[in-house]
Amino acid sequence: MERNQTSLAVRSLSILLLLAVILSPFGLTTNSWAFQDEAAPAGDAPAAENEAAPAAEPAGEAPAAGGGEAAPAGNAAPAAAQESFLAWMIRASGFFGLILLLLSFLMVALIMANVLSIRRDNLMPPDLIGAFEEKINNKDYQGAYELAKSDDSFVARVLAAGLSKLNQGYSEAVEGMQEVGEDENMAMEHKLSYLALIGAIAPMIGLMGTVYGMILSFQTIANSATSPKPSELADGISTALFTTLEGLTVAIPAMIFYSLLRNRVARFSLEVGMISESLMNRFSSSSK
Repeated sequence: MERNQTSLAVRSLSILLLLAVILSPFGLTTNSWAFQDEAAPAGDAPAAENEAAPAAEPAGEAPAAGGGEAAPAGNAAPAAAQESFLAWMIRASGFFGLILLLLSFLMVALIMANVLSIRRDNLMPPDLIGAFEEKINNKDYQGAYELAKSDDSFVARVLAAGLSKLNQGYSEAVEGMQEVGEDENMAMEHKLSYLALIGAIAPMIGLMGTVYGMILSFQTIANSATSPKPSELADGISTALFTTLEGLTVAIPAMIFYSLLRNRVARFSLEVGMISESLMNRFSSSSK
């Protein structure tokens, strides 16, 4: 039991580390981005005023002026507006970012729920298998049936279905076990299908945000009498890029975990079938 708990803790920690690595670009809150108007550099203004100043002064006083009056011009430039990377991302993402954020929470919840449920100890408890085999060896068939019926694991349901139809023949018992196994396999894959759905629709939502952001940028160009500044187009372009990034950030882990968990379901289903058939195989000769 302690080994299983340690394994569960290691798996949960690995999942959290993977999500932290994937979501690390969104943690750059310490970086600041300055949005400035496209004015001429402040350092060029004093030079121009220094050249014009001697022309306005009398010839005799030109050396005394020396261009020292233009220095305060650099202090007249407005301070650049500062905005953190996280605030910029939230503002640019808008409604599409909110939807993708909710999908990311749902994705993490589904991953954790499936990782905790699709485990060998849950689907094939070794204690149950050992107790069932002991009862079969002691010819306590009713006790074996009650034991399998009282447990809610995958292998217990398969064994209970086989024992319930054993009086009809061994072939019917095997057919009953296969039906229950396929039903349980379908139920587990149905839970995993939500991860595949998130992995499919998240890039589509990001693509929708991309199209919306480009429409905003082209609308700015169309409504401008002159050539628009890059700062005026930045909002639409940032919306397009951020929503694309967020959609892929949600979709990629969803598809990775869907593939891994689906392979695990297939492997465990095969193991359950092999275990159940090996336990029920001793009835094949005595059923007829």
